[in-house]
Amino acid sequence: MQAPTPRRRRKDARPAELLDAALDTFREKGFAATRMEDIAARAGVSKGTIYLYYPSKEAVFEALVRANLVPRIERIQGLMATTRGSATERLHMIIAAFAQVAADARLVALPKLVLAEAGNFPDLARFYRHEVIGRGLALVAGILRGGMESGEFRPLDPEVTARLFMAPMILAALWRTTFAPIEDAPLPPETLLRQHLDLFLRGLRPEPAS
Repeated sequence: MQAPTPRRRRKDARPAELLDAALDTFREKGFAATRMEDIAARAGVSKGTIYLYYPSKEAVFEALVRANLVPRIERIQGLMATTRGSATERLHMIIAAFAQVAADARLVALPKLVLAEAGNFPDLARFYRHEVIGRGLALVAGILRGGMESGEFRPLDPEVTARLFMAPMILAALWRTTFAPIEDAPLPPETLLRQHLDLFLRGLRPEPAS
């Protein structure tokens, strides 16, 4: 019996295959320029097949975020709920987890897409703010609040401080996708983020007793 052709083997592509094709297409074309038929063509399926799983391009992006980023945040949330480490140790865990995402050229394309397209697709930005940024900020603010209450960190506004903690992490993602590809010696995201954490922790130290 003749082996099936690649297209015939993939005519019933699973959602994961479609999402892989979507991520590569978004990275190549950008969100605005990508059409549903572009994603289907890359996955080797008909345009109608992708609509069986996702009603719109926005739904595809949301599925990408829920499949690739949200589970990582949920794992960190679970780890924070069970660990007995200090607030400093918890922040180290956050940095290590984000460094893994920032080192992945495919995953780090997701926040770049949002930042690039937020003006034209505000619902996309709103979704990402709620599902990713909001969860991350709440997680970090909770760690900071606990450290301040225990005296490990000096008292500050934990919500504002969480944003300051997150800002270089977002920059690391943008740098990874925008400037690192053209640099002669790109800096590993982990190196940048660990330096950020060192400086950040110094700023959180309690004031010396007078």
